[in-house]
Amino acid sequence: MFKKFNSLERAWIYYDIGNSAFTMMVSTIIPIWFNLLATEAGISNSDYLAYWSYATSVATILVAFIGPVFGAISDNKNFKKPMFITVLLIGVVGCALLGIVPNWMLYLVTYVIAKVCYQASLVLYDSMLTDVTTPERMDIVSSQGYAWGYIGSCIPFLAALILYFLGMTERMNFHLAIMLAFVIIALWWLGVSVPLIKGYKQNYYVENTSGKIKSSFQRIGHTLVHIYKNEKKIFFFLLGFFFYIDGVYTIIDEAVAIGTSLGLDQIGLLVILLLTQVVAFAFATLFGKLSEKYNSVSLITVCIGGYAFVAIFALFMHSLWQFGIMAFVVGMFQGAIQALSRSYYAQIIPAETSGEYFGLYDICGKGAAFMGTTLVGITVSITNNVNIAVATLAVLFVFGFFFLKKSAQL
Repeated sequence: MFKKFNSLERAWIYYDIGNSAFTMMVSTIIPIWFNLLATEAGISNSDYLAYWSYATSVATILVAFIGPVFGAISDNKNFKKPMFITVLLIGVVGCALLGIVPNWMLYLVTYVIAKVCYQASLVLYDSMLTDVTTPERMDIVSSQGYAWGYIGSCIPFLAALILYFLGMTERMNFHLAIMLAFVIIALWWLGVSVPLIKGYKQNYYVENTSGKIKSSFQRIGHTLVHIYKNEKKIFFFLLGFFFYIDGVYTIIDEAVAIGTSLGLDQIGLLVILLLTQVVAFAFATLFGKLSEKYNSVSLITVCIGGYAFVAIFALFMHSLWQFGIMAFVVGMFQGAIQALSRSYYAQIIPAETSGEYFGLYDICGKGAAFMGTTLVGITVSITNNVNIAVATLAVLFVFGFFFLKKSAQL
């Protein structure tokens, strides 16, 4: 199935298969397990969603500060791989511990640490794209990473879902089932990452200098000024990306938390999101092929429109079948918008400082997602209405569309 890709491209795609399993847990079982811990502590459903949103915001704000520094430091010769391995291992351990932590507050702290390391690994992983393939193949390689990430993550998640079901039906000790589910995900994430760890070589870099952290900050400052003054295309793309991907990540990360807050059946939610991965695989592959005929900006615009529909549709969502429609539409566009944004950005930045540029990319992407989660948390706290809170995300897609178009015109 990977005959069209060389060994390094395949290894890079495999990591998407590995880390996507953790993404699935963040979107499904992690918020459900937190809800159970919160309920035991007497926390209401609306407060549960607010606390979950705030924890996600804290994680993404931390990445907003850590990402650019990590990216800039990793651009030094032979730095990218060891940094990648470090955050990967911490993230894997944090993932396993999420099945053991006994109370809701400590659980949120562990979740924040695991997610920060997961997102930091993606800063480095995304920047590796310039080393593992050529500019003309970036769209297809990036799209296949997301596509196989979705379908591949179904394997360990299905095992986790079976364990969760056995625990819920009391056919197995519930706490043991949860612990084993997180251990399986952690081992899958680590195991599928091994080919990239073994095969990756940093081809593009800047020469090592003394005072690497200080010089990295200086490079970041210089790059920011340079982008604002001389690289308007990159500047407006990052600005547009800041808004639309914020809405995307908020919907992905909080889908189950939103469904749980609406009182929908949890097993039904998990099954729907498992099937959504299959939809995401099919459409990510489709958009990868379409990228050979149509430019990335046009395809990204279609995806933004799809997500705007999802946000508005949330106003009318009150049943499981309506949640299923929302999940299906999300599955159609989530892989495509991430893959095309990543590959398009990789094509318009200098390869030798890709880590630094992808650190900035992460600020505008995963690091900026605090805006959407905070918006949901504040709105649901004020209105006590989950539907209205989700619908407010539509404004992010409007701004994202505007700045993306402005970038494309330059």
